[in-house]
Amino acid sequence: MDPVLERKEFLESTNHFGQVLAERKIHLVYGGGSLGLTGGVSITAFLGGNQVVGVIPKALAKGDFIGKTIREKLQVSTMSDRMNAISNHVDAFIALPGGLGTLEEIFHISSWAQLHIHHKPIGLLNVNGFYDNLLSFLDQVVEQKFLTSSA
Repeated sequence: MDPVLERKEFLESTNHFGQVLAERKIHLVYGGGSLGLTGGVSITAFLGGNQVVGVIPKALAKGDFIGKTIREKLQVSTMSDRMNAISNHVDAFIALPGGLGTLEEIFHISSWAQLHIHHKPIGLLNVNGFYDNLLSFLDQVVEQKFLTSSA
C-alpha cells in the first residue's frame, strides 16, 4: 500500500473532500489515475455520483504509474498539455498534499495567475499544516520583495 495512504489524517481529509465535491455536484477534473490522494478523491467523488475527468499524458497512460483513470479520460501529449487542458476545464484549483509534481503544478498555476493568464481561485488542502512551511516561505519571498502580496 502507498505509505501516504496509510496516514489516516490524509486519507480521511481527501475522502471528505471527495464527498463534499459529490454532495455539491462539483465536477472533478484531475491528473488522472486511481492511486494516491488524488486517486482517492476521484474514486470518492465518482462513487458519490459526480462527473470525474482524468487528464493524462500518453507517457503516463502507458505504464502503471498512476493506476486506472476513473470514468472519463482525456489523453494529451505532454505534461504541459495536461496543465493547459486542466486549466481550460476547471473553475478553480485545489492542491492536495503531494510531492514535486504537485509543487510544480502549484507554482505553474500560481505564476499563470500572476501573469493574468487565468483568474481562477487557487486553494491548498492544508491537512495538518502540510503547507504551512511553504506558505511561510512565500511570506518571506514577499518580505524580500521578489513577489507582491497580491500575487
